[in-house]
Amino acid sequence: EFKSVVRNVPEIIEVVGTASAHQALNIREDDGDKKLKEVLHTLFTKLMSTSKVIISEVVLKLIRRLNIAREVRQLTDKEELVLRLEKQFPGDVGVLAAFLLNYVKLNTGEALYVAANEPHAYIHGECVECMATSDNVVRAGLTPKTLDVQTLCSMLTYKQGFPEILRGVPSNPYTVKYLPPFDEFEVDRCILPREKSTTFPAVPGPSVFVVISGEAVMRLPFSEELVTEGDVIFAPANTVITVETTSGLNLCRAGVNSKFFE
Repeated sequence: EFKSVVRNVPEIIEVVGTASAHQALNIREDDGDKKLKEVLHTLFTKLMSTSKVIISEVVLKLIRRLNIAREVRQLTDKEELVLRLEKQFPGDVGVLAAFLLNYVKLNTGEALYVAANEPHAYIHGECVECMATSDNVVRAGLTPKTLDVQTLCSMLTYKQGFPEILRGVPSNPYTVKYLPPFDEFEVDRCILPREKSTTFPAVPGPSVFVVISGEAVMRLPFSEELVTEGDVIFAPANTVITVETTSGLNLCRAGVNSKFFE
């Protein structure tokens, strides 16, 4: 897919230059993963480091080309995506960079995990994001916030491949647990119908509950709370929590990954 992008998006070649483009197109499978990462690192860094003036001009060319193309063929999902991004962030380098990233569409109940030093951009829709403790968040595009392009480009892993989609493991009839392959956290999603209750068993680490929608009574050994949409509840380690609703409830819990305690 990397070669396909370089081959089919002339605006990227215009920005990074023919030498970098040829290097990408001439890479072979037997060159190894290290070589591929080096080539992608070089190309991505050149793209992201290009002046805003040049990027703005090239993005305009890209948008004109795609608008003409859509009159004679159906655009790809990524092409439709960059048109959408350009409306939100005109002239932004992230519009071009989107071609070099996976475009993932998640359905209700699906999740993905992003390892450290992997670029990602949330586009639209509603989701719950849980992040491990971090000493920095580095941005390089598609944002009005402070950018640090060089730091971002130097820290990325440049791994290739499509991310694993998690669909969760049922804990009970109402709760699904999502377990990423690292120790920092896990997430439970609880959809509790009207006039139902469920229990979150005691776990060795603390938990944070977020009410997405609905209303319920949460019972802890030391208190009883009426919670509604937007409420956040902290539960210490080794605490059993019972949840009961009359109207229905959509609730998420984040805690230390249970595999950490095995």
